[in-house]
Parts: sequence; structure tokens; C-alpha cells
Amino acid sequence: MNNKMKFLVLSLTIPFILSACFLQPSAKMSITVAKIVTAVDEKLMPINVTDVFPAGTPKIFCWFQWRNAEVNTTITAKWYFVTDNVHILDYTFTIPRKEGFGSVSLAMPEGKNLPSGSYRVDLMSGKRLLKSLTFKVE
Repeated sequence: MNNKMKFLVLSLTIPFILSACFLQPSAKMSITVAKIVTAVDEKLMPINVTDVFPAGTPKIFCWFQWRNAEVNTTITAKWYFVTDNVHILDYTFTIPRKEGFGSVSLAMPEGKNLPSGSYRVDLMSGKRLLKSLTFKVE
């Protein structure tokens, strides 16, 4: 390689290497707060935080707050009936902002109630577990 080419390669490579040294890894999305609640209000804020629900409960909410997300990040709420080791369902949704809060719910059809036992909800981003919460229906 002639001297002119060496200079060109070095002048292009050195700034690239130096800029890469100063780059910070991008922040990963995180769930900063998560709660199991009986309901959410009209502003989507949690009502009655608990992890034990009475028999006859037809619906349960998982309220959460996130930060450092890319806009339109896809999240999946995976619901489990731990008592019988049954995967109930996956609910996938998109979060519209870098930071915010929202909720997902597990609901029985009208006139039915959640069976008594232990439950778990896992909030996932792809294969990455963001938060796992457990609760019980008496």
C-alpha cells in the first residue's frame, strides 16, 4: 500500500475509532414501578394496590410505569395460573412514548370470576423479562 493510501485509511479510521470510544451504550427500557391493583381511574392511575383478591373477583389490573423506551416498543404481558401451572394468555401491545405509565388487565367473561389460586404476570420486551408480579385470588 502506498503512503497516500495509508494516510487516507488512517485519516478515515482514527476519527471513527475515537468517536466509538466516547459513545455511551443506549439505555434499555425499564419498568420502574409495577403494581397489581383492583382498578385504574380515568387518568389511568392505580386504585387499591394489593396482591390478594377476594373470591368472586372478575378482573385484575397490572399497572406499570416505564422509562427509556424507544417509541412504539412492543411489550407482552404473559399471564399464568401458577396453581395449576397453566399459561393463560399473552397480550401484546405497543407503548407510544419514551416514558409513561399504563395498565393491562386479566378479565373473565361477563358473569364469571377468576378461579381461586395463585397467578403471575410477566411483562416482556421480546425475550427480556422487564418485571414479574404475583398475586392470589382467595
